[in-house]
Amino acid sequence: MDGFDAVARTALLTTALRARETARPDRLYEDPHAARLAGAMGVDLFDQLADSGPPSSPGPDGQVPNTVDYNAIRTRFFDEWLPARAGALGDRAQVVMVAAGMDTRAHRLPWPGPVRLFELDRAAVLEAKDAALADVPLHPHVTRHTVPADLTREDWPEDLRRAGYRPDVPSVWLLEGLLYYVPEEDSRALLDRVARMMAPGSELGADLVSASALTAPVMAPLLERFQQWGCPWVFGHDEPETFFAEHGLKVEALQPGEEGADYGRWADPVPPRDLPGVPRAFYVHGRRV
Repeated sequence: MDGFDAVARTALLTTALRARETARPDRLYEDPHAARLAGAMGVDLFDQLADSGPPSSPGPDGQVPNTVDYNAIRTRFFDEWLPARAGALGDRAQVVMVAAGMDTRAHRLPWPGPVRLFELDRAAVLEAKDAALADVPLHPHVTRHTVPADLTREDWPEDLRRAGYRPDVPSVWLLEGLLYYVPEEDSRALLDRVARMMAPGSELGADLVSASALTAPVMAPLLERFQQWGCPWVFGHDEPETFFAEHGLKVEALQPGEEGADYGRWADPVPPRDLPGVPRAFYVHGRRV
């Protein structure tokens, strides 16, 4: 799509993955809007990725899950987490989707109560989604605010405030499919800005890969594909709890296939956390302290 940079185009890949999952009889969730949002470009990216991803069964040293299953579990995990955490905040719930891309949770999730939902992303991405979903109603409990913003700049928090976000009120934040594209120094700066915008007791969800995932030979075909697309994976951390704690966030990290992050989709053994040098993926959730 016009105006999409390389990282923004990965939003179309994620949407194509969600469209494929929605079409499965054993789907973990349903996104009825994904197919129209993915378009031809998203389908093409999906087809290219299908030739590059690691197999679903781990080798002797373990590996990250295959891309299809990883994304299916991730979407289901945060589909359940977001309404639950927003509901716990009551009638003043604020939800912030960082690098929202083609996400349609404002339309399709069963939000239990009033939610002010803020979507941050490049203007071109938000405009393309708005055009594609012009005839699709929001969930009746959702008031959606789009916030065109460049997350690499220091002033995006001001854009969020101007859109009506209140940093003194507890909130729920989601950074999904983002951090591995962002160099460590910039990821840390981003998390510091996020933490400063979170009132105590606010919650955050994210996903992250291990540092080992960036160098493991089994990952080479997948990493090469993203490199060719101009959006290489550049950051991972082997101890996500430590990484987020350094930014004022107490989190729990689950690997796909562990209890609470399985849903019957990831049947292979999960490598123990104390096994060094293993490429991993993590679903992270926690609270501002």
